[in-house]
Amino acid sequence: TDRPPLRLGFLGDSTAAGQGVHRASQTPGALLASGLAAVSELPVDFRNVALPGAQSDDLPRQVELLLADGSGAPDVCVIMIGANDVTHRMPPAQSVRHLSEAVRRLHTAGCAVVVGTCPDLGTIEPVYQPLRWVARRLSRQLAAAQTIGVIESGGRTVSLGDLLGPEFEARPRELFGPDNYHPSAEGYATAAMAVLPTLCAALGLWPEEERPEPARGEGLLPVEQAAAEAASEGGTEVTASRAPWALLKHRRRRQLPSAEPTDPSSIGR
Repeated sequence: TDRPPLRLGFLGDSTAAGQGVHRASQTPGALLASGLAAVSELPVDFRNVALPGAQSDDLPRQVELLLADGSGAPDVCVIMIGANDVTHRMPPAQSVRHLSEAVRRLHTAGCAVVVGTCPDLGTIEPVYQPLRWVARRLSRQLAAAQTIGVIESGGRTVSLGDLLGPEFEARPRELFGPDNYHPSAEGYATAAMAVLPTLCAALGLWPEEERPEPARGEGLLPVEQAAAEAASEGGTEVTASRAPWALLKHRRRRQLPSAEPTDPSSIGR
């Protein structure tokens, strides 16, 4: 039988929109859609409603847009938001409330939800000390608060934070785009590689066990502790367990497939 295509929705700010790259295929949404297609061996219908410059208070509008197109809710949604909340000084409680409500609404509509939490703004090259230190502290605090809100609302998180941090700091010319603010194609690919395993796990497509591997620093932790640890180490997934516990995982990153994988069955083995 022909299985229907998987439906992927993308919401958020300029990072989710892929601002700064020249080709649509280099945006994180397109990269994740092609990765999901390769792992699932299904076509993927991809819809991106992200808006460059958006803050979390734009999420209700984006959710409405995604759910109101008449074709039903996507199977899975990715949200990347938070950087503009930090730079525009939106109170974290307000920021997290908007995000949590968006996750809850999508979850209630039948969507699995994966949130890439606030990136570490302390890695942006034009930002100098002491602002760089302040930006890092504020973005990590928001990422931890976002994690708690998302877990409580039925989603999973992947910290983008310092995942891009050391790599961005070491190779800003490669990982930042021409404006030195938005990631380059390689930077977006780094973020997408970190999110893909969690995206697949949320749909039951990933071969890894959900059980923690203590040798890899994984485990069941109180939600607040899991959130704080994830915010300080990029690429870390947090997913709900029995309240008040959460599962902290470091899923193994795989290379992203090319846009047209020659042998989809080989991806993700």
